[in-house]
Amino acid sequence: MEYQFLIDTYETERIKTLSAWSMFKDEDIRIRPRLNDRRGRNALEHMVHQCVSENNWFRTMLEIDVGAPPLPKQETRLEFIKRYAEDSEKRLIVLQKTDKAWWEKIVPFFDVKQSKAWIVTRRITHTAHHRGQLTIMLRMLGREIYSTYGPSSDTGGLMINNAPTIYPYSSIEALIKGEEAGGAKALLPGSGDKPCTERPDPVVK
Repeated sequence: MEYQFLIDTYETERIKTLSAWSMFKDEDIRIRPRLNDRRGRNALEHMVHQCVSENNWFRTMLEIDVGAPPLPKQETRLEFIKRYAEDSEKRLIVLQKTDKAWWEKIVPFFDVKQSKAWIVTRRITHTAHHRGQLTIMLRMLGREIYSTYGPSSDTGGLMINNAPTIYPYSSIEALIKGEEAGGAKALLPGSGDKPCTERPDPVVK
């Protein structure tokens, strides 16, 4: 099916988002990038936005309603992880049953109209954008950052230095079980004295 790559991408975005949430500690989630500056969302507000926004997009634009409240009854880090894991899995199951006609159907997107394939692509980039904001917050808080796409400074630095990709958990099921137990993330090697970015080799004249 022509749009299988979008289904596969949404599936991997689930573990990436939940992995980022798992990297926070419980005491972190109400801390703002700048104390008392409400312009910057804290991690809790990011979780609320992810759950509510994704629910609205899927329900009103993509015609996929999981029939559940978007927010957990208790707004704790672990309960947000469980809520989003459950709801996004239900959305994934529906996406896996779609066909070419579903993806190419033109539907309302705010004040314009777009194909469902376009909307899912925008949804994925929307999620990645906010996850990037969260990883910056993690670094500001002094937390370790696992992989979301490839190596990070904590997993060994750069790909050119043969750094590995290391997720905190091997699956969403393992993530929830590990966080319920107080945390059982994979070990991180750290980057040592390696640089965290690359530059081209100087031109020899």
